[in-house]
Amino acid sequence: MELFKLEFGLVFWMFVAFLCLFFLLSKFAWPAIIKAIEDRGELIDKGVAYAQEAKSQLDNAKTEADKLVAEARSQQNDILREAAKMRNQIIENARGEAQVEARKVFDAAQLSIEQARRESEEQLRREVSEIALQIAEKVLRSHISDDKAQQELVKKYLNEVETKN
Repeated sequence: MELFKLEFGLVFWMFVAFLCLFFLLSKFAWPAIIKAIEDRGELIDKGVAYAQEAKSQLDNAKTEADKLVAEARSQQNDILREAAKMRNQIIENARGEAQVEARKVFDAAQLSIEQARRESEEQLRREVSEIALQIAEKVLRSHISDDKAQQELVKKYLNEVETKN
């Protein structure tokens, strides 16, 4: 049990060594350690504050992004509505122009048909009159082949002319 026996001299020098070590640590090491711990605490506090600020900025950015997306969708809908309106207007204009153009073509065709009909009628009249004259000439030549019949016909026409005047 001699190992557990305390000697006063040993305890005294251990106590002196402890006080010296405590004095040195309290003078030089503890202030540096406390300063490092305080710096680390401040750094952590700054990091937390920065993280909170970043989180609030992220929340603000998300809110703003949502607003921008909603605004973009609204603008997209407006643009699509305007495009549909323009498309319908273009279609209606094209229909109107096509109807006008079709009416012009139809009127021109009717005019052309009417003109062709008149020309055909005129040509038919000319041909009928030529044929009638040819038939009349042939009939007259066959009936009035002698001079006496011709003279009677001339006298008859002259009498008709004189009575009219």
